[in-house]
Amino acid sequence: MERLTLLGVKVDTLSIGELNHLVSGAINNGENILVANHNLHSIYLYHRDDKMKVFYQKADYIHIDGMPLVIWGRLLGHPLKPDQRVTYVDWIHPLMALAESKSFRVFYLGGKPGVAEQAVVILRSHYPNLQIQTHHGYFMEEEENKAVLNKIRDFQPNILMVGMGMPKQEHWVVDNLEKVSANVILTAGACFDYIAGVVPTPPRWMGRVGLEWLYRLLSEPRRLAKRYLVEPWALLPLAINDISKKLRL
Repeated sequence: MERLTLLGVKVDTLSIGELNHLVSGAINNGENILVANHNLHSIYLYHRDDKMKVFYQKADYIHIDGMPLVIWGRLLGHPLKPDQRVTYVDWIHPLMALAESKSFRVFYLGGKPGVAEQAVVILRSHYPNLQIQTHHGYFMEEEENKAVLNKIRDFQPNILMVGMGMPKQEHWVVDNLEKVSANVILTAGACFDYIAGVVPTPPRWMGRVGLEWLYRLLSEPRRLAKRYLVEPWALLPLAINDISKKLRL
């Protein structure tokens, strides 16, 4: 694993196999780790949201979740490989297979009421012995948050997946990190929405060639137009800075 700086943020060159190895190691050794990820959207938020900065400072590992970052890193001369771009759409099944085989307990927090339960039914059709519980991510009051924390505590998960979308999920982790005892905390975005079929899953070949964003934009234009058509332009000064550093070497 190598840690790189791209567009002003730190990322680790991790594949799915290496991430699963880190997850297993943390659980088997009784450790506690926070695994984050970066794509262009998170980098845009990072440079505008102080709590996002705090979240990434607390993260032990930060994998790449976006082929544009891999392509950008390669243009700068880093030997990044396509499998070092890891999205949860690709990682979820290897991760759940690992959890079932090792009897790791998984808790998923996120999605609209009922969506995560639909995803669990589908996952259990593949992994019948998977130990998993869920709770939706639509709660606002402190008392509701306490109830969620109590549910997580009672289940004692080895893996806690927080899938509320950026930056809500990162804010929740920062606010509650000291109150949860999972060995591994992952910020998983809309992972279970894809499994449940609530959000259409892009063809995997589009992800491998860096066009997954286009599929998502066409699927949800009103929600994602700003993210994919406006935000990347705000990263241009960071890209110029990367190029300037490269030329000075």
